[in-house]
Amino acid sequence: MASTSRGDRVDLPSFFADLVRCETRLYNALNDRLRERHGIVTSQFEFLRFLRDHPGARVADIAAEFAIGIGATSKGIDRLEKRAWVIRQPNPSDRRSSLLDLTDDGLRLVEAAAATFTETLAELTAGALGGPSGQAAVQVLSELRSTLERDQIGLPTG
Repeated sequence: MASTSRGDRVDLPSFFADLVRCETRLYNALNDRLRERHGIVTSQFEFLRFLRDHPGARVADIAAEFAIGIGATSKGIDRLEKRAWVIRQPNPSDRRSSLLDLTDDGLRLVEAAAATFTETLAELTAGALGGPSGQAAVQVLSELRSTLERDQIGLPTG
């Protein structure tokens, strides 16, 4: 693992490498566990969880939340719809978009997968986040995300 500080200065390239490699490894491990136990991957779980928490959302809302393109988001929703976990309903205030909701099967799936997701993430992060610096790390990442989102940094261009 790269050192993320040199004296009082943060080694930004090392911080970035650590951040991205941690995210990738956590995402892959969650993919494996969710696939094994529920037949879905992390991106599908995240879409289902978002729709559970935001019934009636649009594809554009999901794309904005995850900072991904609308086309990729729509294709992901298509896959969930084919599995009968999500339904599209006409948007009464804008005929160009649909409102998305979970089916009963989709709700049952996301509830079961949420337990697996949380349990697995707790297992994988307990050593690092359980110590005294854990809450500080969580706070720093939350603040960084808030700043990036507020300033609309890193949004897809297409």
